[in-house]
Amino acid sequence: MDVKYINPFLSAVKNVFETMIEVPYTLGKPTIKKDMTSTFEISGIIGISGEVTGCVVVSFPEKIALELASALLGEKLEKVNSDCTDAIGEIANMVAGDAKKDFPQTNTTISVPSVVLGLHRIAFPKGVPIISIPCQTDKGAFAIDVAIKMT
Repeated sequence: MDVKYINPFLSAVKNVFETMIEVPYTLGKPTIKKDMTSTFEISGIIGISGEVTGCVVVSFPEKIALELASALLGEKLEKVNSDCTDAIGEIANMVAGDAKKDFPQTNTTISVPSVVLGLHRIAFPKGVPIISIPCQTDKGAFAIDVAIKMT
């Protein structure tokens, strides 16, 4: 897995978190994920297809998802509802859009993200490692999971 396909997403998350929702974060040490399940309960899944395939998953514990959604919406959310999932979807969409500008020019499509609730099996591509990058904010931890391969 070439970092030139991963770095645009890491830069995009940084940009979205620091400018759009004003929640700075730090990246932790990447590890190899052992299973294909989402890391936390609420995940934005960004699919990649074409010459490069795979997905990038930005996964949040419920508490952090509520904090981030509240920050984006400018109102306090108390429970996961359609406003919360819409906000997480918008965060993932902003990440996907921002990543496109730095993604290597290939015949590749970055999809509109989907949001899943609960610990779900993710359709990561087979045959490549799933890299999990822990992230820490002052509101708590979340993870970016990436599995991308050339076709």
